[in-house]
Amino acid sequence: MSESTPTVSGDTHILHRRAVRLPLRSVAAERGFHENMAVVADSLEEKAAMIADPEVPLLDAYERQRERIAETYERSLERFVGPEYECAARDFRTGERDDGVAAMAAYFLEALWRLQQMYTVTETTFFPLILRYPESVTINVRFTSAHLGDRGVRYESPSHSEEDLAEYEEAYHDDSRVSQRRAAEQIAASADVIRAEFPDPAAVPFEERKTGGIVSAAGRRGSEFTSAVETVAPDLDRFEQVPDGPCLVDAGPEAERTEAAWLPDDALVI
Repeated sequence: MSESTPTVSGDTHILHRRAVRLPLRSVAAERGFHENMAVVADSLEEKAAMIADPEVPLLDAYERQRERIAETYERSLERFVGPEYECAARDFRTGERDDGVAAMAAYFLEALWRLQQMYTVTETTFFPLILRYPESVTINVRFTSAHLGDRGVRYESPSHSEEDLAEYEEAYHDDSRVSQRRAAEQIAASADVIRAEFPDPAAVPFEERKTGGIVSAAGRRGSEFTSAVETVAPDLDRFEQVPDGPCLVDAGPEAERTEAAWLPDDALVI
């Protein structure tokens, strides 16, 4: 295998209408999943604190959240694929491997690359869907350029505005700070939604933690930033068997429902 072979290609095929499915058949697997979702919840609280601070640029807050999300993907790759996950992803892309472990590596590395890229693309929104079934979990990484309707909270960033406001500039800055403070409160509260959906397996009985789900969004359109988290009920009839290891599956009916509820009919979803 050539060392110059890229790990990612920017090809939408690996993500489009697909999700990674991971088994949760052991205490260790459940613990790992819970810890990753705890990091996601923590990242929202960190982002909220940064948004509420007038000295912190909003892009810094989003970059910190991206770093924490990347941490969860990389931990999953280390756990299920091992330290050579970049090689596994390359082998999947070149056709040298077609197993679920290599597919997972390619999927998550493509997601990480696109997360990094989206901060230089104004109209892209990260739109993931995470679902817990009794013995497995699916992670559906999606990106869209569509407007999210009335979902979540919106807040302004004067530094990203291209408008010449002249005498209204001071009022615009003041209104933006108010929108950021309000958004920070709601974003911090959304962390609790994630913790409630994916609780600590050592503290909550199986019957109370065996299902759960969230859909979320984070993005920017011009000077307007967006953040949202909502719960999603998983379709318990979706799978008949528990996989032995990681695999790629169709995005599923929950993905169709959340896209229909959040996006316009002509929305492009990667």
